[in-house]
Amino acid sequence: MTTRTVLTVAGLTLREAARRRVVWALLALTVVLLALSAWGFSKLVGLDTELGTMTSGEARLVASLLLNLIMFGLSLIAAIGTAFLAGPTLAGELESGQALVILARPVRRSSVLLGKWLGLVAFGGGYVVLAGLAQILVVAATVGYWPPAPATGLALLAAETVVLLTLALLLSSVVSTMASGIVAVGLFGATWVAGVVGGIGGALGNDGVESVGTVSRILLPTDGLWRGAMSAFQDPIALVQMGPGEGGFPFLSEATLSPAYLAWAAVWIAMVWALTALSFSRRDV
Repeated sequence: MTTRTVLTVAGLTLREAARRRVVWALLALTVVLLALSAWGFSKLVGLDTELGTMTSGEARLVASLLLNLIMFGLSLIAAIGTAFLAGPTLAGELESGQALVILARPVRRSSVLLGKWLGLVAFGGGYVVLAGLAQILVVAATVGYWPPAPATGLALLAAETVVLLTLALLLSSVVSTMASGIVAVGLFGATWVAGVVGGIGGALGNDGVESVGTVSRILLPTDGLWRGAMSAFQDPIALVQMGPGEGGFPFLSEATLSPAYLAWAAVWIAMVWALTALSFSRRDV
């Protein structure tokens, strides 16, 4: 597995991803989301409510919760984008015959796969970090709120994107382009819903329902990484304000991620990538 081959394929994958129409759709959605959030956050301070005019401290607390909501929107946009970019990377090229151009040469399929994966990681992770940083700056400029651990939160969002695009690559090695994207995004949404259900179960003291979220976060680490990112973005005072039972609120997270869970996420990515390499090596072209 030569480094030169891997880097060449990664660069080609990154260049090809930048030319796809889905990228322009991602950019358009991101700009709209940032613009709307900037307008909304600018209206928080001095907003009249039933309890009186909102103070700057109250506005920052609300901004903390809304920031998690908007970050989830960005992660959803990234999930859709990377899932439908990863599909054509393998399934699309295999179906169209474009893969023969590279695979006919004396290069390992694992080198090609690693290069494509790295290119997608650079694109998806870069998008989440830049868009998330832009959103944090918008909140800081309009409300004056700065998250307690923005770098950690952005890194976890990028890791969430890597998990999903790795899954999408595995699916694209066995099913069609469209099917792989739909299944990947569907599993992303289902895991998030299971996490919300588990949080509600924990708030109600129902261990059986709470285990739904725990199991889903082990099977697909996207929701677990997302909850770690929420914890990094939110104001710690929000936990006190919400009181017991906050686990039922979908955009508030109580605990940071443990090193063991982060290690599991890394192992999960490695295992799924290995399965993708095995499937890709046996695929007829």
